[in-house]
Amino acid sequence: MEWIQHGERSPYDSDWVSPRLVDVEVPGGPRFDHHVTRLPRPAAGVVFADVERGVLLLWRHRFITGTWGWEVPAGGVDVGEGPAQAAARKVLEETGWAPGPLRFLHCYHPTDGLSDQRFELFVVDGATHVGEPSDPGESERVEWLPAARVRQLVRSGASPTGCR
Repeated sequence: MEWIQHGERSPYDSDWVSPRLVDVEVPGGPRFDHHVTRLPRPAAGVVFADVERGVLLLWRHRFITGTWGWEVPAGGVDVGEGPAQAAARKVLEETGWAPGPLRFLHCYHPTDGLSDQRFELFVVDGATHVGEPSDPGESERVEWLPAARVRQLVRSGASPTGCR
């Protein structure tokens, strides 16, 4: 069933986020204000599939959830930039590795019950180390984890993303 939208209003807007109250009605059900987070720009990330090195990941802390976890290099798409360009830029800034040619893998909305964020994911087979990350505040460390180790973390419930 498709919910009916009667309008929306915003308490404020910023360059990063636009919280909204959307007046919605569930067919045959109640009408209420639903909290929605609108994000003005999509995000893009890269999964490395290097047979010899494994998966290039960032070990970082997220203050919002209070968790440490492994993440793929990712970030926002700047104005005038395509998602693949943004993904390649973020990899280099966050890891110091320049990725080889990116291939589109998947596009999804990670929190579609709360946010309209669009996330485009790319896969790459190889990378060249060019130096230290230019944005060292992104993570505590950058590592190549063997793919078997990443699978083991996911299967054990100790997800590489810090969720339990």
